[in-house]
Amino acid sequence: MTKIFGSSGRLGFGLRWLLGWLFSLLFLGASTTSVLAAGAATEAASSSAPVMLVLYNRDIIELRGTLAGVPAPDRAKRAQRRFDALTDTELEQAVGIVPFKLADTNGLILQVAGQPLFTVLNSDLDQEDHLTLAQAAEKARVNLEEAMKSRREQQNATVWLRGGAVALIDLLVCALGLWIVTRLQTRLTSASENVAAGLSTGLKAYLKIFALRVLSVLVWLLYGALIYGMAITFLNAFPWTQPWGERLASFVQQLGGWLATGIMGAIPGLLTVAVVLLVARVIQDVLSMFLNHVQSGRIRVPFMHADTVGATKRLLSVLVWGLAMAVAYPYLPGSNTDAFKGLSVLFGLMITLGSTGLMTQLMSGLVVVYSRSLKKGDFVSINDIEGVVGEVGALAVKVVNMRNEEITIPNSVITGAAIRNYSKLAGEQGTLVSTKVTIGYDTPWRQVHAMLIEAARTTHGVRHSPTPFVYQRALNDFYVEYEVFAHIDRPLERVPILSGLHSAIQDQFNTYGVQIMSPHFFDQPAQAVLVPKDKWYEAPAKPPAGAQ
Repeated sequence: MTKIFGSSGRLGFGLRWLLGWLFSLLFLGASTTSVLAAGAATEAASSSAPVMLVLYNRDIIELRGTLAGVPAPDRAKRAQRRFDALTDTELEQAVGIVPFKLADTNGLILQVAGQPLFTVLNSDLDQEDHLTLAQAAEKARVNLEEAMKSRREQQNATVWLRGGAVALIDLLVCALGLWIVTRLQTRLTSASENVAAGLSTGLKAYLKIFALRVLSVLVWLLYGALIYGMAITFLNAFPWTQPWGERLASFVQQLGGWLATGIMGAIPGLLTVAVVLLVARVIQDVLSMFLNHVQSGRIRVPFMHADTVGATKRLLSVLVWGLAMAVAYPYLPGSNTDAFKGLSVLFGLMITLGSTGLMTQLMSGLVVVYSRSLKKGDFVSINDIEGVVGEVGALAVKVVNMRNEEITIPNSVITGAAIRNYSKLAGEQGTLVSTKVTIGYDTPWRQVHAMLIEAARTTHGVRHSPTPFVYQRALNDFYVEYEVFAHIDRPLERVPILSGLHSAIQDQFNTYGVQIMSPHFFDQPAQAVLVPKDKWYEAPAKPPAGAQ
């Protein structure tokens, strides 16, 4: 559709021309339908309901009362038949007003050449108009003479020729305007496509595309304005359709007045909203500056940790802007209208029904943040998921594992699971890794310690400072359980570093002829399974200074 209307060929222009005529026909049909519907409604109306007397498409007067048992709808029909029966000679006559009295009913008869058309009664008067009977009759007389004048002119061939000429000129001007606007739209479409193709990113490109889109909307408004203006001029060219053209023009005037009044009336409220939002922005900036100093350690506040400053900043921001919107809401244009209130209720209902799970995640997120169980960059283990925390969000935590996979864990799952944080207590020393080996009692423990430490020192990725260390975890029935600990800087490489450490341990034990085998005896050996004192410091172990 855009291509059809954006082209400058005959097809696009013809479609617009067809739309213009369809618009005019639809308007005429709608107007005629409204008149017929009004007539049908008049027939169904009760005698007390006001009925507008319409002669030659012009409003004359509202009839309300009953005259000699004849209700207002029937009185309007009789007046219409009498007006249609007027001859050309009678249409030239002036409208006269004659007093009328029947029993207790007083009124004024409007007549032409001695022929009564309709009567204005006291019961026809609208109390809100504050008109006397004579004033109402005079107003009806002016309207009736205008209808008679239009009927006379409509029968004049000169009026038809003049109207036809005006209509033809109107159509030609509209066609020229549509052609010009079509060319303009074609150039705008081409420029928009060139900008989108040549500048795919960047603020400058987005601003250009936005400006072109706004101009495209204005072009379509020009289409509507041309067709609307053509319809007004076309209808005003003939006396019979002139009231319809005046109604179209009046609609535009009323719409423009309504917009102007609304804009002028909304300016004080908009200024108030701007002041409220400006104050809220200043408060938020001051709070952000203060919290940034707390986070950097320049200011110390009890019960506020640097890890929780980010979440506190977001909560205070939501609180400040929420209060600002609550204060500014009554000053928003249209905030007191039923449509605005209904929309607010709808949004509130949607949030209420759909926020159960959302609020659960948000509250769990606050627990995660303020418990300081983890933060961005920590190496953690949650529900058998090991990795580095990439983001601590309001709804979930993102963890990158050793296979470089990003895993999203909802906050509600984290609050219900055990969290192993390998980085929290590491400080500047890095993350600890460890592995266990079991060696028989016949191997000197000092030798085992030395071999494990040397294996850790030669492993790629293990820090030399702090120095690796070994603990004897258990003295079991058949072997001693040793665990070597080392510090690493890259938690994501924990698995390959552990693999390298295992390889280095095997090389160390093979180099010094020590079997990594936990002996299980079926019978007591012939000699005691122990380490002689002269072998306590077998290589690579070194005796302490001064030892014998």
